[in-house]
Amino acid sequence: MKPFFGGRALAARGSLGLVAVALLVTSCSSLSFIKRRLPPPSQSDQGVVFQFEAPSARVVQLMGSWPENNWGSGQAQTGSYRIGEMVRGEDGVWKRTEKLPPGRYQYKFKVDELNWKEDPNNPQRADDGFGGFNSLLVVN
Repeated sequence: MKPFFGGRALAARGSLGLVAVALLVTSCSSLSFIKRRLPPPSQSDQGVVFQFEAPSARVVQLMGSWPENNWGSGQAQTGSYRIGEMVRGEDGVWKRTEKLPPGRYQYKFKVDELNWKEDPNNPQRADDGFGGFNSLLVVN
């Protein structure tokens, strides 16, 4: 009795599998919807550098628990509704540098004055009291 799958059939099937894997790998490497990973906030000579990728946003603001910002309530004191406004780069990455004294801070990004987003590049987080999370930053 001959086996149902002969040696040639198995070899052809294995080759077909390799071709499928090769096509999958090459097509996945060109997927543009996969977001690049930005670094979490980092200390520089000028202060703490925050970055957030939002290429289609009109405005992004950094909101946090430090006194000068106080989750945007400092707006009344400054007369501006754009407290914590970040600067958009040509690559769609928004940046802001904040001079923060040593301490533990919570923050989020406010996109287009409506959507509050935690930092996807910072795994440190704390409960925000509203069913979500704030990003957490410790400055030494």
